[in-house]
Amino acid sequence: MPRPRKPMPRIKESRKVPKTFRLSPTKIRAAQRALGASTATETIETALDMVVFRESLIAGTRAMRGVDILPSDE
Repeated sequence: MPRPRKPMPRIKESRKVPKTFRLSPTKIRAAQRALGASTATETIETALDMVVFRESLIAGTRAMRGVDILPSDE
């Protein structure tokens, strides 16, 4: 049986630092439209947030394997 993964630690917001990346302007514009972001920086930050959130969802789903969820009594 595989060992359960540890939950991902919360990522603490830290100061922003300048970085240089070589990215496709077409991909940035497409992602910007899809995310409704107003700047390239907001687009990239939102996309990174979504990737981290996805990891949390995957870890939570793996942790729930084998757990029976019963309907509530309403």
